[in-house]
Amino acid sequence: MQRIDHGVRCLESDEVVKRLRSEQVVLTVCPLSNVSLKVVEELRDHPLPKLLAEGLKVTISSDDPAYFGGGMLTNHIACAEAFGWDQTIFRQLTRNAIEEAFATQERREELLARLAEV
Repeated sequence: MQRIDHGVRCLESDEVVKRLRSEQVVLTVCPLSNVSLKVVEELRDHPLPKLLAEGLKVTISSDDPAYFGGGMLTNHIACAEAFGWDQTIFRQLTRNAIEEAFATQERREELLARLAEV
């Protein structure tokens, strides 16, 4: 298993959380889409912080921005405002995204080096 889109309901099972953590399966979470689809009423109620606290490999993604609104930048800004996240969390989220991107190893290494410079 390489990735699970969304994955926010995994917290309902300790066994699933344990497996996701041990196998480092990435969850591509789309926070603003989850609000639009009423997975959560308000972004501040989103389980994203708990997913991270559980040691799960999470990325922030956008889900059909033309339909749901909110591309990548808007999703990141919304999370910063809703959760009070700092640069450290966003670096980890970005590292997760780079590590799991459908890219060559050479490109992945280049992007990780650029991230380390920031």
